[in-house]
Amino acid sequence: MKYFNLLFLSLVCMLQSCTSQTKINGVSFVSSRTAITEEHVNPVVEINANFAAVMPFGFIKNLNNPEVIYNTKQQWYGESRLGVEQYAKSLEAKGVKIMLKPQIWVSRGQFTGYIKMETEANWKKLEDSYSGFILEYAKLAQDINADIFCIGTELEQFVSNRPAFWNTIIVDIKKIYKGKLTYAANWDEFKRTPFWSELDYIGVDAYFPVSDSKTPTVKECLEGWKTHKPVIKEVSDRHKKPILFTEYGYRSIDYTGKEPWKSDRSEGFVNLEAQNNATIALFDAFWKEDWFAGGFIWKWFHDHANVGGENDNRFTPQNKPVEKIIKSHFEKLK
Repeated sequence: MKYFNLLFLSLVCMLQSCTSQTKINGVSFVSSRTAITEEHVNPVVEINANFAAVMPFGFIKNLNNPEVIYNTKQQWYGESRLGVEQYAKSLEAKGVKIMLKPQIWVSRGQFTGYIKMETEANWKKLEDSYSGFILEYAKLAQDINADIFCIGTELEQFVSNRPAFWNTIIVDIKKIYKGKLTYAANWDEFKRTPFWSELDYIGVDAYFPVSDSKTPTVKECLEGWKTHKPVIKEVSDRHKKPILFTEYGYRSIDYTGKEPWKSDRSEGFVNLEAQNNATIALFDAFWKEDWFAGGFIWKWFHDHANVGGENDNRFTPQNKPVEKIIKSHFEKLK
């Protein structure tokens, strides 16, 4: 009878874990010039987010410059080590878990996936410089007990040209940081990323094209996901790792599902319905899947009362109808 009771309890626990799997319902918390307070964290809690990506930055002058500049006095407070630590601790104090996600910014906003050195000497310099940058934040991730550490964001040429470096740096990171690891691959990069077996999550910045319509319906977006979803699942199955959308989201603009990665300053017409529908479809397509870990909305600003709004066509969901959709969705998965 004792053995039967233990077996029964084990089966109940297994069933509960299958039916109540907690998803990562995160926001990408944007760096600012100043420290944050409880006032800035409360809106994150109010939408039922359980994670925030905190993002320190390193800077590169151009796509073939090997020096990563970071932790300088010229940076905004929230982009520096000191600011990142303050942000993380403020969020953790309110029960929000942290993914530390160091990122590179190339001058004039050039795409980081194109960073590529022209000589072996410069590749070595870039590797040394990036190592200093990423290992410093691996140490911080360990110090603040971050649940997830992201080892890079959208660096396809760097990854594809220097695979030995990435294998080595992952080993070095694991000596310092003991939590979960991911890498944020661009939506058209993740299929070729060579080191997923060494990480805990397959990270994807999920700006997949899903509809050419001016105002896509939920049904149209779901139809669009049928092209991409089997590929995403196949990568998950092949590596036996869950998928994590390290970034996802849509601008509140016409044709938002056509080229969701576009973040230029175009002044297209505000289209709140398009943002709503594309977001609902993404939730419907992925959050119920057991191979899907969750994701981080792009993007969330600290000064909640003064950003976004119904005249804003940018990515942020703040003070737009889609914020209520996200809040309701996250509430169901608490």
